[in-house]
Amino acid sequence: MEISEDSLFQSVRELITQSREKVFRMANSTLLLTYWQIGKLIVEDEQKGKERAAYGKFTLKNLSKKLTAEFGKGFDYTNLSNMRKFYTAFPIVDALRQQLSWTHYRLLIKLDNSDKMNYYINESVQNHWNSRDLKRQISSLAYERVLEHKKNTDETIHSVLKDPYIFEFLGLKTDEKISEKEIETAIIDHIQKFLLEFGKGFAFVSRQQHISTDTSDFYIDLVFYNYILKCFVIIDLKTGELSHQDIGQMDMYVRMYDDLKRGEGDNPTIGILLCSEKDETIVKYSVLNDKNNLFASKYLLYLPKEEELKQIIDQDRIRFELDQQDYKTPN
Repeated sequence: MEISEDSLFQSVRELITQSREKVFRMANSTLLLTYWQIGKLIVEDEQKGKERAAYGKFTLKNLSKKLTAEFGKGFDYTNLSNMRKFYTAFPIVDALRQQLSWTHYRLLIKLDNSDKMNYYINESVQNHWNSRDLKRQISSLAYERVLEHKKNTDETIHSVLKDPYIFEFLGLKTDEKISEKEIETAIIDHIQKFLLEFGKGFAFVSRQQHISTDTSDFYIDLVFYNYILKCFVIIDLKTGELSHQDIGQMDMYVRMYDDLKRGEGDNPTIGILLCSEKDETIVKYSVLNDKNNLFASKYLLYLPKEEELKQIIDQDRIRFELDQQDYKTPN
C-alpha cells in the first residue's frame, strides 16, 4: 500500500515530536532528581553540628565556587540555595510532579505556606501552565482571589470563582471610556488568556448567544461550560455600577437557560455578572445574596500593586465570609 508524501510527513513528524517530548520528560525528571539530591546533601551536611550550621552560608559559597569551576553555570550560590529550599519544601521525592520544570519549582519554593503551594502545583498540572503562566498567577494573587478554599476534594462554584478578576492582558486603556462590546471583543481576541485567568474547567461555548421565547429575543454576552462542575456558565458584562435591573435580568437569563438550553445530566446554570463597579449594598439586598447560582465579581483592566490588590481581596473576603455565615445561620 503506497503512502502519500503528506501522510509520510505526518507520521515522521509525530514520531519526532513524541521522541522529543520523551527526551524532555526524562531530562526534566533527571534534573529535578539531581537538584533534589544536591539539596538533601546540603541540608544533611548543615545538620552535622551547630558549628557547621553557623558557617552554612560560607560553606555554600565555597561549594559554589568549586562546582562552577568544574561544571560551569548553574551552580552559583543562589541556585544552590534554591536547591536547599527545594529539598526542604519537598522532603519526599515521590511527591515531585514531573510535569513541572525547575523554573516552576523555583517559583513555588518562594511561597509562604503549603496550602498555597499545593494550590499552584495542582493548578499548574491540571491547566498545563508554563512557568510564565504560573508567575503571573502568583504575582496576581490568584490563590487569594479564589472565593473559597476547601479541605476536601469536592469542587464547588465557590472554589472556582475569583473576586476580583484581573484582565490586564486585554490591553484596554483604563483612562478611556470602554463599552461592554469592546471588552467582549477583547475577551474573544484573548480567549486563551481569559480562560487561564477565569479558572479551571471552563470551555468557551458562544458569544451573544440568541435565546428566543414565544414573545421576545435575548442575547447573552458570553456562554461557557464548566466540565468539572458540569454546568453552563453565562456571563453578562457591565462597565458601570451594578444595578438591581442588571441582577434581575441575569436571574431571568439563568432561568431561561435552564429551561431552554440545559441538557440532561447538566447541573443548574450559573450566572456571573462581571462588573467594573460593585455596590455591596445592592449585592446584599438582592437575589444575589439568596441564591447559590448567581454571582457578581468585579474586574480590573490593570494589574494593581500588591498592597492595593491585597486590600481589595481582604475587603471581598470579609464580605464573602460574613455572607456565608448569614447563609448558614438558621432563621
